[in-house]
Amino acid sequence: MKLATIGVGNAGSKLIDQMIEFEVETGRNLCRHALIINTARTDLAKPENIPEDRRVLMGDTHRKARGHGVGGDAEIGAEVAKTDIDEIRRVFDDVEIHEVDAVLVAAGLGGGTGSGAAPVVIDEIQKMYDEPVYGLGVLPGKYEGGRPALNAARSLQSFVNKVDNFIAFDNDAWRSRGQTIEQGYEEMNEELATRIVTLLAAGEVDESEVGENAMDSSDIMRTLDTGGVSSIGYASTELAPAKQGLLSKFNDEDQSEDESTDAAKIKGLVRRAVNSRLTVPCEVSSADRALIVFAGPPEAISRKGVESAREWLESAADTVDVLAGDDPRPGSSTLAAVVLLSNVTETPRIDEIQNQAVDAQNKIREQDAVREEEIQSLITDDDNDLDPIV
Repeated sequence: MKLATIGVGNAGSKLIDQMIEFEVETGRNLCRHALIINTARTDLAKPENIPEDRRVLMGDTHRKARGHGVGGDAEIGAEVAKTDIDEIRRVFDDVEIHEVDAVLVAAGLGGGTGSGAAPVVIDEIQKMYDEPVYGLGVLPGKYEGGRPALNAARSLQSFVNKVDNFIAFDNDAWRSRGQTIEQGYEEMNEELATRIVTLLAAGEVDESEVGENAMDSSDIMRTLDTGGVSSIGYASTELAPAKQGLLSKFNDEDQSEDESTDAAKIKGLVRRAVNSRLTVPCEVSSADRALIVFAGPPEAISRKGVESAREWLESAADTVDVLAGDDPRPGSSTLAAVVLLSNVTETPRIDEIQNQAVDAQNKIREQDAVREEEIQSLITDDDNDLDPIV
C-alpha cells in the first residue's frame, strides 16, 4: 500500500517519524508523503526523519497557544486547527494524492492537540480527497489521569465516525514496569511502527519478487472497509540457515519432514500473533474480518502452513472472511506474521476509558460547584461587610 501519512500532536508526530525510520531500515516504501502538525514549537523540532518543509506549526499567533502547545485542552486544540485551517489546506495541496492509495492520520487521543485538532484535520482531508482515510490512535493509560481519559473518550467517537477505519493502540497494555515514561513511549512507538509498516507496506514489491500468494494493497483496503475499531497482532521468529549440499535436494523423506515442520511453524506463528499482546486487547471472535500477512523469504513460507493458519483464524475469529498472503522479503533472516482484526466490537479498554471519562467529568463538575459556592460565599461576605445606609 502507498500512504500519505499525517501526524497530529506530539504522539502522532513521533509515530510517523518512527514508521519512516522502520521502513528505511527494512527496505520498505510505505510513506510516500509525510507531514506532521503540532501546536508546540519545541515538540515539532524533535522528529528526526521528517523534512523541515513538512512540519506545520499551528497556533503560533493564537492567544491561548502562541507556539507553546494547548496545555492538554482539546477544545483549544480544535479551535487552533479551525483558525489555521487555510494553512493546513495549503500544505495538503502539495500532496500528490494520485500517488497514494489512502491517507493515515496518527494522533495521541489523550493530548490536547491530538484529540482536538486531529478530527478537524480529518474533516478537511475528507472534503479534499476521495481516497480512504484511516486513523491511528493511541489510547492513554490509566496512570495518565482523568483529563487524558476525558479527551480520549470525546475524540474517540469523532475518530471512529470520521475515518474509514480506526486502528487503536492501548498504552496500558504495553507499558512495562520499571521504565521511565519516556522509555516506555519510545518502546511502544517502535512496537506499533513495526506492526503498522509490516501490515500496510505489504503489496509494494518488485515484480521479480512477487510470491506465489503475494498480498495486494486492495486486500488490505477491503479488510479495513468494515469501518469501526481494529486491532493488530504480530509475531516473528529468526530463521535457521538453509540446508546446504546437493544430496539434500534429493532426499524426499527429509523434504517431506521439513515441509511438515515449516507448516507447523507458520500456524504457530499466527497463533502467537493473535494470542500475544494485540495493539488493543479485544475479543478475537468479535472481529468482522481478518487478514494475515507473512513477511519473510518466499522459501520459508509454507503454502500448507498458510492454509492451515487461515483455517485456524477463521475458527478463532468466527468468520469466513479471512485473507492471507505474502510480503516477500528475499534474503531476510526473519519470518513475521501480522494479523489484522477489523471492526472488533468487544474492547474492554475502550469501555474503561468511557467510564474513566465519566468519573473525570463528574469530578470536574464537583470542583466547579465547589468553586461556585466559594465565589458566592465571598460575594455574600462582601455584601455583609458593607456599612448600612443611614
